[in-house]
Amino acid sequence: MLVAFTLPLLPIPQQFSLQKQKETAAIPSIKKTFAKESTAELKTLPVNEVLVNETKQQFNMSLILQWIVYLYWFGVIVFALNFLMQAVILFYRAYTSEIIRDGKFRIVEITGDKAPCSFANNIFINPEKYEWETYNQILLHEKIHIEQKHTIDLLLAEIVLVFQWFNPFAWQWRKALESNLEFLTDNEMLQQGSVEKESYQFSLLKVAAPQFPLSLTTNYNQSLLKKRIIMMNSKKSNVNTTWKYFFLLPLLVLFACLFNQPAAQSQTLTSNIKNEGTKASPNTQKGDQTEGNWFATIKGNKVEMEFKNDENSHSTHTYDISEFSGLSKDKQGTFSLTREAGTMNFTGKFEGNSGKGTYKFVGNKNFAKEMAAQGITLADDTDLMVFFAVNIKTSYVKMLHKKGYKNVDKEQVIPLAALNVSEDYIDSIKDAGIGNIDIETLIPFKSLNIDKAFIEDIIKSGYKNVSPENLITLKSQNIDGKYINDYRSSTKTKKNESGEENEDNIVAFKTLNIDKAYIDSFKKMGYNDLSNDDLIALKALNVTPEYVTQFEKVGYKNISSENLAALKSQNITADLIKEYKDLGFSDLDLNDIVGAKAVGATPTFIKAMREKGHNFKGIEKYIALKAVVGN
Repeated sequence: MLVAFTLPLLPIPQQFSLQKQKETAAIPSIKKTFAKESTAELKTLPVNEVLVNETKQQFNMSLILQWIVYLYWFGVIVFALNFLMQAVILFYRAYTSEIIRDGKFRIVEITGDKAPCSFANNIFINPEKYEWETYNQILLHEKIHIEQKHTIDLLLAEIVLVFQWFNPFAWQWRKALESNLEFLTDNEMLQQGSVEKESYQFSLLKVAAPQFPLSLTTNYNQSLLKKRIIMMNSKKSNVNTTWKYFFLLPLLVLFACLFNQPAAQSQTLTSNIKNEGTKASPNTQKGDQTEGNWFATIKGNKVEMEFKNDENSHSTHTYDISEFSGLSKDKQGTFSLTREAGTMNFTGKFEGNSGKGTYKFVGNKNFAKEMAAQGITLADDTDLMVFFAVNIKTSYVKMLHKKGYKNVDKEQVIPLAALNVSEDYIDSIKDAGIGNIDIETLIPFKSLNIDKAFIEDIIKSGYKNVSPENLITLKSQNIDGKYINDYRSSTKTKKNESGEENEDNIVAFKTLNIDKAYIDSFKKMGYNDLSNDDLIALKALNVTPEYVTQFEKVGYKNISSENLAALKSQNITADLIKEYKDLGFSDLDLNDIVGAKAVGATPTFIKAMREKGHNFKGIEKYIALKAVVGN
């Protein structure tokens, strides 16, 4: 958030700015020419009519802008009132309801079917809704939110929304922040020695409620439940892959150079006017990349070259050996490689298949002019060398224009050419039914190898109106038509208004590796009515048919999916049930077993209590006893 609000305010040095500067150097001569040649024409213009038309246009534009400002501030007032109302409601509940003091935490007892949540140092919960272990896990979860001061994050997010209510990215940021806070809290919960992953996940399943809580609170959000379970069961990213995030830095720098106001612009413009009439050489600022040292290895008919310069930057490119002119082995000499963008001149020597020497690139100014005619500005030889390295040709840009991409710029052309996004590829994507694909989407399409066959495969599987974003999501998860068909044939899917399956469920299935074999294994056991949510919960807890079978052997058949999840979350096995039965509890209900294990009323505990004279017939008495005596 700090970067988003401060980065646009940073001034960019003039030499690094990518904004086009106005040609103010020509202003004095224009004024003179205008004064000498156009005075007579001005006298003949219908001045009154021009002034009236201009006044009308200015008035209309001013009126529109005024209403836009009114609309903006109306939205700010509405969202500010909503923010204040939520705060008042929370403080009213916190200081008018019964509370329990737990150190610095205030546990506020509420009534009704409301999800637990926290605000500041207050935890809002209905204690009558949950069993003892779930209740304790909820309190620990909310205490982590409070200790990590997540309320401050949420308050900042709400303040941003008050002033950025019209900005869809602000809403997405608020949603992402909420998800991240829950991921952080879940991770901290799983670090607690007293919390088992399966038990905690089952508590999430039980606690998640459909009611809409106040957005200022941290809460058990049902819509996040699948993502949180998937995240907890996902493999943690390797520390060695964190370097990828450093690619964000050059991206932010690029945006700043493109959009930020250049520093000392007025001084630069003044200097330009003073120096009117002087012409700067186009090669005044030559990039260091255009000359330096080369190191090469010949592999078959390919030459792999590494370029280094004085700035210790380097790059590697591979060329066909046939592209070089004058290349010979085992003697010092010069040779060159020419492409449309320019010529690379090499000096050095090859000994066998290895060589080294120096290079110097000379850009083709005519190529730069041709590109300028196509709307692409190449400022200097550095830009030309990039086009040379990727081997971008004028015909390639013309092809993009012919395909409807009229406003393509150099930052878009480079990755398109590097990925070999050809005319045939674009035609094949459009032939597959993706007619309105934009230039920015072509890049991830090609990098993910999304082709006509893949698109047609997805469409045939039932996605008639598949969007480019859907295709990118599906392809990135290696979801193809066969997987979708298996998913559809094996599950009870809920379709949207377009008659298509929920993409989030398909992705969740793929992430958890829920395949047809897994689903069919439950169907063979009689579980024909499992919903997608049931399957996700069972797989997340690693409930397998083998796990179910062990209970059938001790007399428990047709166990519901909810009970299976509860049993697994408490790590209850058939052997544990036998231990309870050996103590004389013959007619044990599964809910009693789950309750006993949850509070710690284990067979060992029951034996210890009986030795002290506490002999009860029902296990529920020992559950209550454990709740009283604790550890």
